[in-house]
Amino acid sequence: MAFEALGELLDETLELPIAGRLYTVPAPSAEIGLRTQAIVHAAAVAADGGRVDDQVLGDAAERDLYAELLGPAHEQMVADGVPWPALKHAAITAMVWVAQDKAAAERYWNAAGDPSRLAPNRAARRQSGAASSTKSRGSTSGTSTRPAPDRAKPKGNKKRR
Repeated sequence: MAFEALGELLDETLELPIAGRLYTVPAPSAEIGLRTQAIVHAAAVAADGGRVDDQVLGDAAERDLYAELLGPAHEQMVADGVPWPALKHAAITAMVWVAQDKAAAERYWNAAGDPSRLAPNRAARRQSGAASSTKSRGSTSGTSTRPAPDRAKPKGNKKRR
């Protein structure tokens, strides 16, 4: 068995619909991908109260990264007058794609970046049947669930010694 060409195995673009137009975001270079990973990691460290290099998370670095992540789609969005919130959402979606995967990027995009919309609420899980399909775990206490033998009935003709 031989390895197949990687380009044929990976879907290396994002198709993002904005205001009736479809923008194609190509996969970033390895350098941009690695820098994106570093920024995502630094943001997580900062969110946990850790100290981070300001250059890694600076506003200018963020703006440059947006343009680099979106590639030619960035120029098309700017030329088309796409509003900043939409461009930023597209760029962060691309960042999620690079840092995680396409499925996570799609969830982020469809949730409009709202964390509360990323995970379904309890009612939605019940309607989908997810809550009822989870089997309950058995007891881990080590006790048996078999009923105790009925001691009132005599057991045959066994003699005690």
